[in-house]
Amino acid sequence: MSYEYIKFGPEEKEFISKIEEISGQNIYSCYQCGKCSAGCAFSSRMDKTVNQIIHFIQMGQKDKVLQANTHWICSSCLTCSIRCPREIDVAALMEAVREYILREEPEKVKIADLPKEVIEKLPNIALVGNFRKMTG
Repeated sequence: MSYEYIKFGPEEKEFISKIEEISGQNIYSCYQCGKCSAGCAFSSRMDKTVNQIIHFIQMGQKDKVLQANTHWICSSCLTCSIRCPREIDVAALMEAVREYILREEPEKVKIADLPKEVIEKLPNIALVGNFRKMTG
């Protein structure tokens, strides 16, 4: 019996590798036992379960991952990570999805376009956060 492997295009490969790079996790270590979703205190508020999001990442389905609200609802309480029999840091994966989205968003504030009076009133953390996003 022969098995065919999923052929990913460059966009899917880039998405999967970026999530793995940001999270430091091997996404294919997950075998979909569902313990992460079963233990999640916020799963009733999520439109997709945690293990569904992981499956979408494994399949390179970037659009389904980015359209879900699961990664924004996740509070990073680490219950999922503690319960994982494969010792995957699931909370790190959810954080990686959030980080991926934030890195991909176009710049919203151009400091050069702000009047000097506004820049002087801005808290330093706002400027630092903007610079970090532009250089990170």
